Amino acid sequence: MPQMNRDQRNAAWQAANQWRTRAAQTQPTGVAGSLKLLLTWLAFGALMIVGVVLGLFFLLIGWAMMPFMRHKMKKRMEQMRAQQAQDIGGGYSQGHSHGHASPHTSAQNRPGHQDVLEGSYEVKDDR
Repeated sequence: MPQMNRDQRNAAWQAANQWRTRAAQTQPTGVAGSLKLLLTWLAFGALMIVGVVLGLFFLLIGWAMMPFMRHKMKKRMEQMRAQQAQDIGGGYSQGHSHGHASPHTSAQNRPGHQDVLEGSYEVKDDR
C-alpha cells in the first residue's frame, strides 16, 4: 500500500471535516425543517409503495401469461417437428399439416427436384 504524504492525508482529513460541518449545518432546525423532513420521508415511502405495487402487478401479469405462452410455444414446436418430419420423409402429396407455408413449397413443385436429409438440390443435365 503506497504511503500518502502528510499533506495529502491532511487534505483528505480537511475535506472530510468540511463535509461533516456542512452536514451538521444542513440538519433541520425548528418546526419548518422537521415538517420538510417528514414530508420528504412520506413522499419517499409513497413512491416505494407505488413501486412495490407496480412490481407485484407486472409479476402477476407475467405469471398469468405463462400458460398461454407455453401453449403457443408448444404448438410452434409441434409445427416445426411436423415440418422437419415432412422434409425428411419427402411427403410431396401430404401438403403442410398446419397451413404453414414453407420456403421449400415452390421448390418442391419444380420438375427434377430431389430431397435429401441435408437439404434440397437439383440434378442438372450436362447436355
